[in-house]
Amino acid sequence: MTTIVPTTEEDPALAVVRFVSELAWADAGAEVAEPQVARLCREAQECMVVGRWLDLASLMLTSADLIFSKVAEKDLECIYTVICNLVSISESPDLVLEMVKLITAKITQQPTEKPALRLKILFNLYNLLENAYCRFYVYMKALNLAVSGNVTEYVIPSFKKIDNFLKEWNIGVQDQRELFLTISKILKESKSSGKDSFHFLTKYLATFSGNNAYDDMTEAKEDAVHAVIEFVKAPDIFQCDLLDLPAVTQLENDGKYSMVFQLLWIFLFERLDSYLNFQATNSTSLKSYGLVHEDCIAKMRLISLLDLASNESGQIPYALIKETLRINDDEVEYWVIKAISAKLLECKMDQMNQVVVVRRNTERIFGQQQWESMRAKLATWRGNITNVISTIQANKVVEDGMQAAQSTMIR
Repeated sequence: MTTIVPTTEEDPALAVVRFVSELAWADAGAEVAEPQVARLCREAQECMVVGRWLDLASLMLTSADLIFSKVAEKDLECIYTVICNLVSISESPDLVLEMVKLITAKITQQPTEKPALRLKILFNLYNLLENAYCRFYVYMKALNLAVSGNVTEYVIPSFKKIDNFLKEWNIGVQDQRELFLTISKILKESKSSGKDSFHFLTKYLATFSGNNAYDDMTEAKEDAVHAVIEFVKAPDIFQCDLLDLPAVTQLENDGKYSMVFQLLWIFLFERLDSYLNFQATNSTSLKSYGLVHEDCIAKMRLISLLDLASNESGQIPYALIKETLRINDDEVEYWVIKAISAKLLECKMDQMNQVVVVRRNTERIFGQQQWESMRAKLATWRGNITNVISTIQANKVVEDGMQAAQSTMIR
């Protein structure tokens, strides 16, 4: 965060007004410029005397565009540091928010001109603010500026801290939706991890519970479709909770998008043959969503292998894999290795007996049934540990008794 260090007797705010005014009237000649500069300086002094900080900010920002085009970056940052510092003077949250809106509007007015510097100024402003909502407001302006100025690489690292930011900002549902959707789009456009983009899109859809008066489920319909298609497309996402979201389940009975819901169901519960039958009657629609048939087959083969691992009691015959995945004999181990490489399976291949022995597999969904299974396993483990501890304690008692008896006999 930039700190203001006065180097002259003149107040920094007044010095900025004088500098900007002289710059704005430089081409008008001394006879015209000097009276105008003097007038603006008097107005600034009046604002400072009576505490009209919003008017002072407006006065200082009058020639903001001119500053960005004619002033060196170092001086520009210093000027805006003085302007932004006005938000720390006022004690009125409403007034601070108005100043924040005014300042950010000027900073983001020409986002393609020195966008990285504009972002830096916005984050300097962010650090000066104590009001949580004002911080959120500035952060959103920074995200939008980063998109418009094509400098999203400067904001993407901050996405890792979003959960902490949300606790600090304490924003409402509508603001959360705007935040999650913006982040998801930034990550998608920047070609970052598809998982990250999908994660924030899912968080956005999760804000639609269907129980709130302001939940317009149709608002989320297009994004719900987009989430399903992204899940199907993603070569490295095999597990999701989309069916837990009302924004997604509304698609099941939708005249236009029920096909998308059916596709999601296949990728979460069915095997390759179901997809092939579905594709045969919906190929045009699938292509319209940008889905590549060969890619879908590859993903469904891995998914089908997962389904076999979940239902074959720990051993999968090679012949069953060949039949289910619709592949040749010499391709079975190739697909098993692909599943291992994708960390979907932990297993070993018994070539002698032509079976795959599964130790662990990823679940396509993790719902109530999976939680119950985990609870049962934990209960079993806890019981086993309790038995071990009881055995150790019993042996310890026996051992202590024997040692006591031996001591008595020695005496």
